[in-house]
Amino acid sequence: MQYNAEVINHLIRNRRSVFPDQFETGRRVPDETIEEILINATWAPNHGRNEPWLFTVFTGSGLQKLADFQSSLYKAEAGDTFSDAAFTKLQKQPLKASHIIAIGMKRGMNRRIPEIEDIEAVACAVQNIYLSVSAYGLGGYWTTGGITYKDAAKSFFGLGEEDRLLGFFYIGYAGVPSAGSQRNTREKIIWVKN
Repeated sequence: MQYNAEVINHLIRNRRSVFPDQFETGRRVPDETIEEILINATWAPNHGRNEPWLFTVFTGSGLQKLADFQSSLYKAEAGDTFSDAAFTKLQKQPLKASHIIAIGMKRGMNRRIPEIEDIEAVACAVQNIYLSVSAYGLGGYWTTGGITYKDAAKSFFGLGEEDRLLGFFYIGYAGVPSAGSQRNTREKIIWVKN
């Protein structure tokens, strides 16, 4: 099977993070589109077919549940580092999105596979989400802020002690993302031919 390489190159090179402040608040992406995006995510490469991803999708009033949970957890655990601005952001940012996908890594059945490889597989799945969101003409971004690495957050997302919460992917309708800058590939690629 052959694909149009120019189209694939264009998609990959023009993918951009689009942030919640750029979303059209109140406009909802069809759940069927989100489901297709997540099916694409599950086709990511993964060692031993461990399929270590767990996606929890928040939309509608579920966005408020996520906002309430993460702001409450932040307030309970922040201690001296508590910031009103951070608390408010955790309460309000989710409500700007159409859908938010909590990105979980569940240790697969095959524990001989190193944990880092399960994490890498989930990152590949997130790249599939990014590319799919772009292909559908939507905006999105992966954030690892807020409560992402807090052990107390895991159970809310169906994750166990050995699992990890790896962030949140926000999706919404947005205008045209800003142009990216050309990367100097010569500094990042080493060729060994002989």
